[in-house]
Amino acid sequence: MRVRMLIGTLFVAVLAVVARGQQNAPPPPQKAIPNVLNFTTKQVLDMAEDFPADKYEFQATPEVRSFREVIVHAMSGTAFAGKIARGEQAQWDEIDPKGFKDKAAVVAEFKKIASGLDAGLKALPAARFASSPQPFLNVVEHTGEHYGQLVVYYRLNKMVPPASRPAPKK
Repeated sequence: MRVRMLIGTLFVAVLAVVARGQQNAPPPPQKAIPNVLNFTTKQVLDMAEDFPADKYEFQATPEVRSFREVIVHAMSGTAFAGKIARGEQAQWDEIDPKGFKDKAAVVAEFKKIASGLDAGLKALPAARFASSPQPFLNVVEHTGEHYGQLVVYYRLNKMVPPASRPAPKK
């Protein structure tokens, strides 16, 4: 009787581990890569929308880009990825920050570019991600690096970045 109970308990435990493993299986590349790329893009776009307009020209030091220039620079990578996702020929061309004089112009263009990226990624066949995750992983890295830079800009202004704020209580 004890042996049966032990075998039964062991069987249930194995089923629980197998079921849990299946629930936590990582998503396939055709889902994971667009999710991460859209997530990092959204983090920077949230900052672009959140940072005060009167601080858009803030620079950590005189030698580095302003907040506005960093956002436009990161937006350049997003535009590149969107073009590739839509099957267009693309070079990683720097979008000129001089074309965006204020927060409203930057945010409006970034929203348009992010939307184009999302639509392009959704239209890509799964096989595209299976053959190579590039250049999308490069854009994730690029955007993430500048996200970190923008966090410093927030902290130097004694502000908390949107992603670091406590979640609202339900």
